[in-house]
Amino acid sequence: MSRNQPTLYTILVFSENHVGLLTQLSNIFTRRCINIESVSASASAMPDIHKITLTCRSTPEMMDKVIGQIEKRIDVIRAFYYNDSEMVYQEMALYKISTARMLAENHVERIIRHFGARILEITPEYTVIEKTGHHDETDALFSELKRYDIKQFVRSGRVAITRSPIEHVDEYLIRRDLQKPKDLSDNR
Repeated sequence: MSRNQPTLYTILVFSENHVGLLTQLSNIFTRRCINIESVSASASAMPDIHKITLTCRSTPEMMDKVIGQIEKRIDVIRAFYYNDSEMVYQEMALYKISTARMLAENHVERIIRHFGARILEITPEYTVIEKTGHHDETDALFSELKRYDIKQFVRSGRVAITRSPIEHVDEYLIRRDLQKPKDLSDNR
């Protein structure tokens, strides 16, 4: 694959949890005409540090520029981008279908089992099904369930961790702390 060929990248942004950061990040992508395909945010393994996970299609050269711009934000500690082979990732999707239709069609149970999905809730009106997996897996289940009258559908953004044995932001924080000048009051 050419270095100029757009590829799907996962961007991990480690930051303090402050209002407005997501808007700032979105503006960086908008200025470069890059569409954010998914976004999720949560606490990270480190206290008081949050992780924002975004996906987009771009080139490595453009990703280097985007990461540089992201890291200029005052609330951002560090940002990294990865290709799919460097990540373990999942999405979660919820499907609401008609319970009457599900009960009338004995194929739905087989479809749910085949896709490794599970039923979260059954009421007389609807049944909610959950599928965790990659984007193509949740899309394939959607395609199968379409004929059973999908009432609602939603998919989360990608959640991802690196295949690296360490969190790269940890290395950065250790190096940063080692470079800090010692407090002069410690020498008294």
